[in-house]
Parts: sequence; structure tokens; C-alpha cells
Amino acid sequence: MITKNQVRKHLYFDSVTLMVASSMMRGLDGVINAAVMMGTDHNRALMTQAGLLGPDMEPFGVNDTVVGILAESEQAAQAAIAFFDDYIGGKKAAAEQTSEQRARTLAAAKTASPGVNFAVVSVPGRYARAEAEKAMELGMHVLLFSDNVSLEDEVELKKQAVEKGLLMMGPDCGTTIINGTALGFANVVRRGNIGLVAAAGTGLQEVTVLIDQLGGGVSQALGTGGRDLKAEVEGRMMSLCLDALEQDPETEVIVILSKPPAQSVMQKMLRQLEGVNKPVIAAFLGGDPALLEGSRVVWAGDLEQAARLAVLAARGEKPELPPADDGMLRAMAEEECAKLRPEQKHLRGLYSGGTLCYETILLLREAGLPTWSNIALDKDYLLDGGAPSREDTLLDMGDDFFTNGLPHPMIDFRQRVERMEQEAADPTVGVLLLDCVCGYGTHADPAGELAPAIRRAKERAAKDGRHLTVIVSVTATEADPQVRSAQLRALEAAGALTLPCNAQAARLAALVLKQLRSV
Repeated sequence: MITKNQVRKHLYFDSVTLMVASSMMRGLDGVINAAVMMGTDHNRALMTQAGLLGPDMEPFGVNDTVVGILAESEQAAQAAIAFFDDYIGGKKAAAEQTSEQRARTLAAAKTASPGVNFAVVSVPGRYARAEAEKAMELGMHVLLFSDNVSLEDEVELKKQAVEKGLLMMGPDCGTTIINGTALGFANVVRRGNIGLVAAAGTGLQEVTVLIDQLGGGVSQALGTGGRDLKAEVEGRMMSLCLDALEQDPETEVIVILSKPPAQSVMQKMLRQLEGVNKPVIAAFLGGDPALLEGSRVVWAGDLEQAARLAVLAARGEKPELPPADDGMLRAMAEEECAKLRPEQKHLRGLYSGGTLCYETILLLREAGLPTWSNIALDKDYLLDGGAPSREDTLLDMGDDFFTNGLPHPMIDFRQRVERMEQEAADPTVGVLLLDCVCGYGTHADPAGELAPAIRRAKERAAKDGRHLTVIVSVTATEADPQVRSAQLRALEAAGALTLPCNAQAARLAALVLKQLRSV
């Protein structure tokens, strides 16, 4: 086993590009681990801890790209480095073939293209505020993809944005669609008259995808960053986004997605919405419908309901849903229960989407099934991400514990696959619950990574004489690069039950568990 390093001086690539490259390198024959990172002190510590920096490592700085390979042989390490060179070379060649001019600074980019009014900032958190401020000084709206930005910096950036009349979406804003252009982790959805604003990244993906499946379309989908509705931030970006959607002639229906806002922020939001002359649907996940009493805002209990109500309103129909019919889910649950042993009464959920994990926790709690989680609502059920699962457990594997120095689980499936194998070995587990999130920025073939792992998990259980129910929700459209139907076929061929949305997947899991425990 050897460690191989290379430093590319004064070479910068965004974090998503480096995460994708790292993930692909780890999949090469003979490669035990691999990472490509910018040479910050934090990344140096992470790579050292992972054993990816050898004793002969040449000096590097924050403006350098560092390649670290842990491989079974010199040949495998060299092959991984050659792969990285080819991958980056292809990126460079593609960029050079475009007519766009490349600039080294925001100011140079603005000078070269005076009409540009939008910037995506993806730098380490300590540098994020400075870069976002530069962009706003140049009159550009900002999508701040960076995480690890302090709350104080976020408040100051959003104050500046409001003063300048600019959007400052983030920090840690992963999903946005502006005039049909997808930014960050976003899906290819048809254009239409529904505008969304969300403090929930995968929640925004889920609802836009469901709107597309239901025949509706999206005018804009604006992310605010998950902390925007906290009392300290005062919902500044939510307010600005609502103004933008109200004034947007393409937007005829407005959808709001988030966890329940701070009380002061909710009161401010409702005052603002009193003057909006467009239908407004709100899904404040985990909140009380009484929050909206006396307002003109329509309550949605989950992400699926939000999409259905929005499409009804977009068609000029009254946004009301008929009573839910779970007959099909009950039939599926009965069929699965007949295959499971009486002791297989527990569930394990492994999520790449934090909002989807959170929604599932809520829906299971509503069904009388509290769950352990690293993002638990009840502190009595809070589980450290690295701790073994217990009883019913749902994990957000996009949480900082799992992504500290590692690619997001929408890009790299290694940690989730390893955890799946652990959970399948537990004889008390009957249900494995997963999400499969597609779109730009995510893995090129999520089902291609999940399907073999699902097959192995089911085979592992079968060796012990057990059945394993695997339920997967797929967040994707046919127009996505991964193609929804292809993802469904791969998952179903591996023996998974696929559901059209996360809420239905959660409800099916709840029905299986409740039927098992009633025996």
C-alpha cells in the first residue's frame, strides 16, 4: 500500500468539480482512497487524518490544488493521477471551446461581460463573505454555495443585499432555478407559472420535480439558505424573494417551503403576504396549521401536498385536496409484511437529502413511530452520526459529520453503501428506506451505485433466511441527465420498491412497521 501526492501550483477548481473527481478516482481498481482539494489548512488536516499526505509531500498553499492517493500499488496510484489529469483536461478543453472569456477575478469578469448580474460563490467558508461582498459591490445577485459561514456573516451579507436590492441566497444554498437555468443541485423541470422560495434544498428539488410530474411548470425556484427564517436573520432573503416572485410576470402561484419560522419572522411574513395578489401555498414542515389561521395562505402538510396544491392553483382551480386514499400503499405493506419475520420490526433510513430525512421523521412521528436520528426533533432521540443505529433510525448523511472533508452523498455513495451493508446485517431490521436524488451536480448514475448495494443487502439478509424490504423514493424527471425511468428500472431490477415521492415512501414504511407490530 502506498501514498502518492502531487501539487498543482496556482490551479483552482470549484469544490463540486473536485468532489466529483475524487469520487470517480476512488472507484478505480486498486485505489483505496483518493481526494483532490484546495490546499487550505483545514483540507491539509483532513487529508493528513485520512492518510493521504505522504512524508515527502512538497509544500503547498491555499491557491494550490493537492492530489492525494492511497493505493494498493504504484501502478494504481499513477493510473489514478492520470485519470485526474484526463478529467481536468476535458474540463479545460470544454471551457476553451466555448466563446466565453475566462476571468481570474469577479471584477475582470464584470468588465468583460458588463451585462452579467449573477454570481455563484463556492469557496471555503472563511473566504465566502469577502467574495460575496465583492460580487454585490459589482451589482450582482449571489448564490452562496459555501458552508461553514458564520451566522454573523450571513446577517451582515443579507443586510447589504437588502440595501442594494440584490438577492443573496445562502450560505449553504444548494438549489436554485433562475429563468429556467438550474444552479447547484437542481433538476430539469418544465417552465411554467409556479414560483417557489425555500429554506430547504432537497425540499425545493422534490417539489419542483413533483410539479413537473403533475404536468405543471416552474417559473423560478429560489433558495434562501436554511437559516434565513431564524430570528437572528429575520427572514431577510425570504422577504426579498417573495417581493421578486410577486413582481415576476411569469409567476402566478407562489410556494413557500421551510421548517417553521421563528415567531417574529412568521408574523413579518404574514404581514407581507397580506398584500400579495397571487395564490400562496406554504409547507412549514413540522409546523402547526394554526400558524396560518386568519391568513390567505394555504397550508400544505408535506412536500407532496405542496406540489399538488400548487398545480391546482396554477390551473385556476381551488387549491383543495380530496381525502388521501392509501389503499395501494396498504396492499403493498401487507404483501411485504407477509415476507418478514416477526422480529424484523425496525427500520433504517439513509438519506442524501436533509429535508427528505426531516420530512420522513415528521411523517413517522405522525404515525406514532418516533425515530432516532442525527437531526432528531426530540433531543431524547438524538443520535451521533457515527454511533450505531438503534431501533428505528433515520440518518441525514449530508450532515457535517459525514461530509467533513468528503464529497456530499449525492455525489459519492461510498459511506451510504457501507452503512447499508451494516444495517442489512441487523436481524431486527425489516425495512431499509432510501432516497435517490438526481439532477445537475449529483452523481451521473445514482441508481447505478445504489442498485448493486441493494442487491447485496437483500442477498445478505437472504443468507440468514430473512427478507429485507427496500423502499426508495426517486427525485428526478425524464429530462434529467440521469433519466428518471432508467433510474427506476435499475432500482426495481435490484428488488427495491420505488415510490413517486418521499412522502409516499415514508407512509409505506410506516404502514409496514405498524402492521408488523400489531401481530
